[in-house]
Amino acid sequence: MTLYWTTVESPVGPLLLTAEPGGALTSLSVPGQKNGQIVQASWRRDPGPFRAAQEQLDAYFAGELKEFRLELRAEGTAFRERVWAALDDVPYGATVTYGEIAARVGASRAAVRAVGGAIGANPLLIVRPCHRVIGADGSMTGYAGGLERKTALLTLEGVL
Repeated sequence: MTLYWTTVESPVGPLLLTAEPGGALTSLSVPGQKNGQIVQASWRRDPGPFRAAQEQLDAYFAGELKEFRLELRAEGTAFRERVWAALDDVPYGATVTYGEIAARVGASRAAVRAVGGAIGANPLLIVRPCHRVIGADGSMTGYAGGLERKTALLTLEGVL
């Protein structure tokens, strides 16, 4: 399957987007991201499939969009997909803890580390809002895109 890619400039640096031929967004990553995407020779650069994503990202960074309406297609284990779906339910301008996400997916308190691993493996930064997950004590913990970006995104959303 051909994977399409493009880059989009943003206030938190360049964003690398990938999509399937049908246009579903498969990843959004940033330079230096832990487990982030790296353009492969077999991928096809084409900004066409990303018009809606670029428009919505521009509106988000302008403070005009609070909920992304994009077709997303990220594959992971059943557990990861449940965690990622729980992230989708965290509204703009709000934060939750890792423990709260664990409770939402029916995981035990002991599974908070596994929840953190699933959140850290989220391939769709920003549009699947893992930046809205904070430590139980309110601290800015773990973000694959870097804590500076997490802080910038939460500041944009009025949380900080």
